[in-house]
Amino acid sequence: MQRREFLGMLAAAAAAGLPVHNLRAAARPESGEFYHVPAKGNVHFLHMTDTHAQLRPVYFREPAVNIGLGAARNRPPHLVGQHFLNEFGVEPGSIDAHAMTCLDFAEAANRYGRVGGFSHLATLVRQMRSERPDAMLLDGGDLWQGSATALWTKGQDMVDASLELGVEAMTGHWEFTLGDERVLELVENDLDGKIDFLAQNVRDSGFGDPIFKAYTMREMNGVPVAVLGQAFPYTPIANPSYMMPNWNFGIRESDLQDNINAARKEGAQVVILLSHNGMDVDLKLASNVTGLDAILGGHTHDAVPRPQVVKNDGGETIVANGGSNGKFLGVLDFDVADGKIRDWQYRLLPVFADMLPADPDMDALITKIREPYADKLAEELAVTEDVLYRRGNFNGTFDQLIVDALMEMKDADVALSPGFRWGTSLLPGDAITMERLMDQTAITYPTTTRNDMTGERLKLVLEDVADNLFNVDPYFQQGGDMVRVGGLTYAIAPTAEMGKRIRDMRIDGEPVQADRTYRVAGWASVNDIPEGEPIWDVVGDWLRDKKTITEREPNRPRIIGLEGNKGIV
Repeated sequence: MQRREFLGMLAAAAAAGLPVHNLRAAARPESGEFYHVPAKGNVHFLHMTDTHAQLRPVYFREPAVNIGLGAARNRPPHLVGQHFLNEFGVEPGSIDAHAMTCLDFAEAANRYGRVGGFSHLATLVRQMRSERPDAMLLDGGDLWQGSATALWTKGQDMVDASLELGVEAMTGHWEFTLGDERVLELVENDLDGKIDFLAQNVRDSGFGDPIFKAYTMREMNGVPVAVLGQAFPYTPIANPSYMMPNWNFGIRESDLQDNINAARKEGAQVVILLSHNGMDVDLKLASNVTGLDAILGGHTHDAVPRPQVVKNDGGETIVANGGSNGKFLGVLDFDVADGKIRDWQYRLLPVFADMLPADPDMDALITKIREPYADKLAEELAVTEDVLYRRGNFNGTFDQLIVDALMEMKDADVALSPGFRWGTSLLPGDAITMERLMDQTAITYPTTTRNDMTGERLKLVLEDVADNLFNVDPYFQQGGDMVRVGGLTYAIAPTAEMGKRIRDMRIDGEPVQADRTYRVAGWASVNDIPEGEPIWDVVGDWLRDKKTITEREPNRPRIIGLEGNKGIV
């Protein structure tokens, strides 16, 4: 169905008073066929990651810019739009094309509906488990952060929901921003052995003792298996270190190898790494360590339907990455006999809420969790006339909204906003509720600031983030995407040397002067605990005043030297 035909059907349906969801149903494949994944073998893993505390279905737009450099250039996960469809043989305009690319996002979102939601995810998990006895459900981290209710309950809502869902092991990243005491309280008291919190690479900074279990062992249909955990290695750099002052992180390759060897010595015939490294790091790690059968990864939010198979000195390792926001469920099956893997299969299943009935028990739990906050979540701040989204290497439209609000409310020349990957999307005509604003801002260090900064300092900030994002060695990529910028335009040469990537910086069309001081608004400082209003109050007041948000052009830099890069639409 072409765009014009579909929009014509929507208009005709509206004129006739017919419900639009009937047209959505007509445009979708049959759910039984779409979610029919016959099991293979006798060892099974279900994988979700980077849910960012989204309990209800949402819209989520995939990136238009996901640049890969060096060995990562023009290979998964750094493929977007039509380049992605070509690589994976996905039909343009299909439901899979909508799930995994940004192409025709608003039209396709209207056609196929919202994604994710724990009650719909629960139905899919139950269906997959019905054919896979003993299938193990793994969560790759960023589970306890990203929504208003997760912030206000200090992660309790997501712990309760994940227990109901049947998660059996997890690792972490944003979880640690609840603070070390709260994390340990939840792990020791609430998870209580029902969910193993695994992180072989988190150690006590004094004696080097492990804080969490490195791996868990279990028998699955007669086959001993091990799951190891790898938390985000750079948590104290990307997030405030004062929230976990006595813990050290890192990739810890040699420790990981030791733990793989220990699990094999205990008899594990299948060994999985549940990782929050990011896919580029996982690909490098898979080439350096031996004995891993698969890495089920997260952090970079990449939805990759076909795993990459990496050769190493011990054989091969499957590397998969499972998207974000509860939008996907990865299904990995192994056929194991005589202690060896004979075959495997993998499917990355989009979770379309309209195609999966809500699990009644999970739905009731979510309703109970949200009930005390329902009125606050539902407050309508403004209405958007544009698609609002965040995901991508540079500013999205929701990022642009935030920096515009900061500049106006703080009377600043420039605004800087963190390059977070989490945050849901809105369609034209949608209300920007307090819940949707909190989807972009719900962190434990939300204070807004306004500081004086020289032009030289501004350039150093941008250069530092650019090196973090575009370093050709994945082990030096230590955080999110490029800082979002308002009021300042610039060019960027991602392949240039460190300190020489940022060029042609301008404010109001005039070149930025190194020794001139500018007023710079921001939020989410990782270095201190400033005094000030939280970001949701500042942006919320701005939205209430505006009432209608017109189309916004994201302030993206001019990119130099990346002709032919398939990470750019």
